[in-house]
Amino acid sequence: MMGLSVVISVIATVVFMATFSAGVNMPGLLISIVMPICLGGPMILTFAIGTERMRHANAQLTRLATIDGLTNILNRRAFSAAVEKYCTAPHRRGVLLVIDADHFKSVNDRFGHDHGDEALRDIAHALSLTIPQPGLVGRLGGEEFGIYLPDMDLAGAEGIANEVRRAVADIDFTPEGVACPLSVSIGGAAHEKPIAFRALYREADARLYSAKQSGRDRVALPQAA
Repeated sequence: MMGLSVVISVIATVVFMATFSAGVNMPGLLISIVMPICLGGPMILTFAIGTERMRHANAQLTRLATIDGLTNILNRRAFSAAVEKYCTAPHRRGVLLVIDADHFKSVNDRFGHDHGDEALRDIAHALSLTIPQPGLVGRLGGEEFGIYLPDMDLAGAEGIANEVRRAVADIDFTPEGVACPLSVSIGGAAHEKPIAFRALYREADARLYSAKQSGRDRVALPQAA
């Protein structure tokens, strides 16, 4: 763009001097070359800075729209939208796990919400490290999380669910120097044909309730056919 500006300036100067003056001269040509550079450089720099700022702002907006600010994993809206694409596509199967931290209210009551937030971050980190790619993990709200395992059968999903449960149990959570064991209950639902996320979630959530009623710190999945 700078080069084009210089060429246009030189051509305009030559035409102007040939028409309205005694002819083309060197000082005029030098001015026609230097002026676009002096004026255009700062303008191009300003434009580049503005473009980079806009790109950064758009990236921040995208992150705010998709990432949970506390746990740094997908928020409910982004997670459910991503899972919806998977589970409504033809010829796809997968398993949705719904995970809930056990007795989490007591953590907030005993140690305060700041330490409760720390526990949620630790749990989210454990989930992220445990699931295989291209699995998805998100925070569904409060102390509830979701994991979606595309193209996974029930046997594989049960193994991963138990790995998640053990990973959370292994978290060294000691707020104010007091040992506070963490555990999660997990319910799951599988699909082998297109299904809406809401329907899949309801089925997994019902099994989560069953896991809670059965004593917590356990996994409840449908029986394999």
